[in-house]
Amino acid sequence: MAHPSSYQPNTGIERWLDARLPIVRVVHDQFMVFPTPRNLNYWWTFGGILTFMLAVQIATGVVLAMHFVPTESGAFDSVEKIMRDVNWGWLLRYAHSVGASMFFLAVYIHTFRGLYYGSYKAPREVLWILGVLILMLMIATAFMGYSLPWGQMSFWAVTVITNLFSSLDAVIPGLGTRLVQWIWGGFAVGGPTLNRLYSLHYLFPFLIAGVVALHIWALHIPGNNNPTGIDVKVPTDTVPFHPYYTIKDGFALVAFILVFAALVFYAPNFLGHPDNYIPANPLQTPTHIVPEWYFLPFYAILRAIPNKLLGVAALNGSILILFFVPWLDTSKVRSTRYRPVYRWFFWAFVVTCVALGYLGAQQPEGWYLVLGRIFTAYYFAFFLVVMPVVGLIEKPRGLPGSITEPVLGPEAVRAAPATPRRLKPEQVG
Repeated sequence: MAHPSSYQPNTGIERWLDARLPIVRVVHDQFMVFPTPRNLNYWWTFGGILTFMLAVQIATGVVLAMHFVPTESGAFDSVEKIMRDVNWGWLLRYAHSVGASMFFLAVYIHTFRGLYYGSYKAPREVLWILGVLILMLMIATAFMGYSLPWGQMSFWAVTVITNLFSSLDAVIPGLGTRLVQWIWGGFAVGGPTLNRLYSLHYLFPFLIAGVVALHIWALHIPGNNNPTGIDVKVPTDTVPFHPYYTIKDGFALVAFILVFAALVFYAPNFLGHPDNYIPANPLQTPTHIVPEWYFLPFYAILRAIPNKLLGVAALNGSILILFFVPWLDTSKVRSTRYRPVYRWFFWAFVVTCVALGYLGAQQPEGWYLVLGRIFTAYYFAFFLVVMPVVGLIEKPRGLPGSITEPVLGPEAVRAAPATPRRLKPEQVG
């Protein structure tokens, strides 16, 4: 949301820097006095939490990379050496591995919040698209990182997932096989595969950081959405970001860090798999190959379809479909709070995602397979049927007159200045 700059340099050095590189002005205007809707709840704090978790992952990852040996014979032992011999290595390793889980927990909550409150609707389509791109980069980064310990589960997860590209043989004979061999760097998963995944795993977090910067930039053009889903209309609809939301976000961040620390110090392997403490053995396949918990819903979708090519297409489609959500939802109302019919379908979708996560950890047989197919069908139906159709036939509840009205009451709105601050239409949040 564009607004006049209120930054005033107080010293000669500040004036000199402001005339040449106004970075202090940018921080002041965009992160201190930035006008933010006054009714944001704690679901909005996960944006700041995600920024913190990205910093944690990069910081711990860079130090771990200094001690990791990306070879077939050295990878597993180097991880053990980090845990046992490197000063505070156990803390760095556990903070990084548990941090990946906490990162995905926060990003999934952040995504569901965006879906519930309609934060993907105009004028925030680019903001949403960049967020989905970040999610895809996170998935790729986490997959490559999971391969690095070179334990049994890491090795066979790489083998299974990279082999999915061979499904392209059904489209162009030989294409998938050649692509898989190119990824492997040979005719089987081995040292070249590990080295490539290690290099890309180191690179991708910095790509994520770049897209996050674009994501924040795209947020500050239209401004924040809010729980009511209506635009800023009067000056009393907003408050400065500092101190109101820095305090609120700070409190939520501390609470999140306490949960994070509890897992790191008391249950660091709770979300992992014990087979990954067995060195990789190409001659011994684990009885049940499962990815990390944050991949399980997508894994369940993959296994729900018996045809390999169609299963891979559904797996990719389950993520790619998120890019089109701004145009699939036909409702004129942003917030699900005022959509009584759609709300039931939304919570059914949340249950579906949780159920797919559970089914992804089970053997693909019997009722587990049947339920997996049912929930997979609803996952896609939510986007392709529910969003377009319900938006056309649903009668939403009445919206409040302004953001201020539900917070401070109608009297505060009537007492506000009659002429709101002049903003361009594309700048109204």
